[in-house]
Amino acid sequence: MAEARGPHPGSPIVSFGELAGAIRELPPSCGPVRVVAVDGPGGSGKTTFAGRLAPALGAQVIHSDDFPVPWDKPPVAWFGQVEEQVLGPLAAGRPGGYRRYDWVRGVFTDWVDVPVAPALILEGVSTARHTTPAAFTVWVEAPGELRLARALARDGASYAAQWRDWTRAEEEWFAVDGTRARADLVLDGATVPGEFVRIQPS
Repeated sequence: MAEARGPHPGSPIVSFGELAGAIRELPPSCGPVRVVAVDGPGGSGKTTFAGRLAPALGAQVIHSDDFPVPWDKPPVAWFGQVEEQVLGPLAAGRPGGYRRYDWVRGVFTDWVDVPVAPALILEGVSTARHTTPAAFTVWVEAPGELRLARALARDGASYAAQWRDWTRAEEEWFAVDGTRARADLVLDGATVPGEFVRIQPS
């Protein structure tokens, strides 16, 4: 990673530790919490990025995959649960929480506490929507065929049709929301797993 447009415009950010330090200097965005939204299309590398930032920032990660989103629903349908169960309470200075969804079994499982903390990472499609109380937003992208290959390697080739429909729905949402254009940091997630390259703002 290199320069980010968020905490210190024009200054280099070359490691997860430096990015975490810059985020800590930002004012809280949701009650006393600094929300970091990691967004981008499916298979771009959002989960990997969030997983690497979390220990550097000392922050909990909430994944979109923790919530149920049927294939026939918009890819942003899950976010209302986060707003009600997590962001609303945190904005009021109270802890939140939710019940994690098991996609394999199709049931809700363990309860996840979300305490009031200096920072929280939201990872998934639509986390950086224009209404999110985010202190810092990250957009991760990769070529479509690579993203599809990653998704099918994870979920199985039988989901190819669903993933292509899902991709179209994502594109429609991002176009309406203008998510990428507002991002504080835009990254290329098509590199070696776990590594990311900053994309200069156009």
